Amino acid sequence: MEAGLPAEIGIVHLGLGAFFRAHGAIYVEEAMKASGGDWSILGVSLQSPTMRDALAPQGFAYHAVEQGPAGETVRRVEVVRQVLVAKEDPEAVLAAMADPGVRIVSLTVTEKGYCHNPATGALNPDHPDILHDLSDARPRSAPGYLVRALQRRREAGLRPFTVLCCDNLPENGRVVRGVVLDLARRIDPALADWIAAEGRFPSTMVDRIVPATKPEDIERLRARGIEDNLPVMHEPFSQWVVEDDFVDGARPDLGAVGVQLVQDVTPFEHMKLRMLNGTHSSLAYLGYLAGHETIAETVADPVFAAFVRHLWRDEIIPALTPPPGVDLAAYANQLFQRYSNPAIRHRTWQIAMDGSQKLPQRILGTLTENIAAGRPSPGLMLAVAGWMRYVSGTDEKGQPIEVKDPLADELRKRAAEGVPALLGLRAVFPEELAEALASGVTAAHARLTDVGARRAVEEISGS
Repeated sequence: MEAGLPAEIGIVHLGLGAFFRAHGAIYVEEAMKASGGDWSILGVSLQSPTMRDALAPQGFAYHAVEQGPAGETVRRVEVVRQVLVAKEDPEAVLAAMADPGVRIVSLTVTEKGYCHNPATGALNPDHPDILHDLSDARPRSAPGYLVRALQRRREAGLRPFTVLCCDNLPENGRVVRGVVLDLARRIDPALADWIAAEGRFPSTMVDRIVPATKPEDIERLRARGIEDNLPVMHEPFSQWVVEDDFVDGARPDLGAVGVQLVQDVTPFEHMKLRMLNGTHSSLAYLGYLAGHETIAETVADPVFAAFVRHLWRDEIIPALTPPPGVDLAAYANQLFQRYSNPAIRHRTWQIAMDGSQKLPQRILGTLTENIAAGRPSPGLMLAVAGWMRYVSGTDEKGQPIEVKDPLADELRKRAAEGVPALLGLRAVFPEELAEALASGVTAAHARLTDVGARRAVEEISGS
């Protein structure tokens, strides 16, 4: 490794946020305890030094707090050994990724971090960060770091690392592989050929509810004698499904600690993205408009409880092929119990962020299949209309909404012009789907405007 970096590091993780620290990092630490191996993690923050500055004084260790209905359980996590800030020192990040001891580069950079078109999954070559990365070997984007680090490894005669995407994208490994190969081909076609032949991009499904850490969480730990600048909160449930396709088979012994290693992750991805993330987003937009602050508060409202059960039973499950051995109705019941956990204060506003990047895989995929099969989808149409009302930037009481989305300005402008303008946004709605949605979403949006979110939800569920 480069001087100053611990020799036992085997994983570089881009986007070291709360989710990975509450999920993947814990699995890796447990796998090392179970079976050994040099798999400690070097975290990378692509933009902000906040994570590094908070964790460095405590040796990059942190506490993960499991929040269940009966109380909290705290564990200390020590698998992260260093954090770099890419914006400050891109060379240090590239050097770490190019080191022969690093065999996996994992990512949680959110959907927008891949600089792709959410509607198609393809690289957006006009993205400002991609335009920079095409002309400068010191990258800005996550795909840029992957390509430039792989370029260094090829030039040094090293094997590529495995790229392990842990973000909520359908067929995430395939999508990231396509983005990386497209960018690499624009830089050096021979590099793209080498990555295509030798690289590995296993798809994954990740599942754990991780609400944002609040100041009162830190104070509550301090009252127990635990000093931590940046702990993570999480629910008891956790699942990780990974396609077992790594360069030279090099990976931690994840199977020993409950990770499901499979040949095809697609049925698990669809189940989770549509049943969990799809209903999370639906509840977030409509629940926020109805005045509910958290998911637990939203499903405690009997109108929304009936609505989410309707979505699962009548609109989402009929469009799914269950993974082997999985009962989708039982999975829905389990999800409802997780949503109802009063200890998890997962804010509707937090889930509502970046909707333009999330809508295609969470909701529009199900709508596309239901339309093709002739199945009605009034609840999901209402969820899309709820997103449209939300991104207008004004709630039902006329109060401003702080819309966090990479397309926020464009969305607000189109929302002012009406439903057809939003359906005309090709980065979100493919033309054929937009035409199929026009009547139903327009009617749902009008109903939201006339009677408000809670009443419109009640009319769908019949509660």
